[in-house]
Amino acid sequence: MAADIQMIVAFIRPGKLSEVKKGLAEVGAPSLTVTNVRGRGSQPVKKGQWRGEEYVVDLHEKVKLETVVADVPADDVVDAISEAAHTGDPGDGKIFVVDVDDAVQIRTGKRGPDAV
Repeated sequence: MAADIQMIVAFIRPGKLSEVKKGLAEVGAPSLTVTNVRGRGSQPVKKGQWRGEEYVVDLHEKVKLETVVADVPADDVVDAISEAAHTGDPGDGKIFVVDVDDAVQIRTGKRGPDAV
């Protein structure tokens, strides 16, 4: 229905969440959903030792952010997340932009961009 609605999904370091929230508020996209997740990408595997036993940490703690925008350009949101989450080290994260066919606000019944 409405191709001008986009969902931005980002996986970032947990310590960067506060900076990313500020960046999103500055571009006019303060609404978001945050989930704690674990994942594996280009970040190196870490080895540790606990009670004399060696273990491998290959799933790293990340934060998954999801935000849906209609009247804010998705490129502005992507830039805000990228700038706030950047450290330059492996494991900074990834951002995905997905077109949303439709949206429905449950309380009001509004559809499309009006629901966002």
